[in-house]
Amino acid sequence: MTTGNQAPRPAPAGGFTPRPGGFTPRPGGGPGGRPSGPGAGPGGGRGRRFYPPRRRVCAFCVEKKIVIDYKNVSMLRRYLTERARISPRRRSGTCARHQRILAEAIKRARLLAMLPFTPDHIRATGWHG
Repeated sequence: MTTGNQAPRPAPAGGFTPRPGGFTPRPGGGPGGRPSGPGAGPGGGRGRRFYPPRRRVCAFCVEKKIVIDYKNVSMLRRYLTERARISPRRRSGTCARHQRILAEAIKRARLLAMLPFTPDHIRATGWHG
């Protein structure tokens, strides 16, 4: 808008008109000064390639001899996090059937005080998981 005898200001090069006290873009382009878009680096490469995660196979389905038992504490500890939680299927790689059996065995071992319920139990007893 022009009022009176003021002439319109020319737009700066690059197509960006700065606002007073507003946002000014970084010279690199993307967040953190990184170039944005594929092939926008100094080498003009393709950037990072995406490799889909390798499919995990249930260890209990592969090894038919493994029996999930609440008394086998060393095996059950592998499926607990450092905060004494049961690790989810997507992280452990077990199938739905064996995850249910595994969760039941962990809960039985907890009731018999073979496994901890909370991280407080880990600190109090010195249990290494």
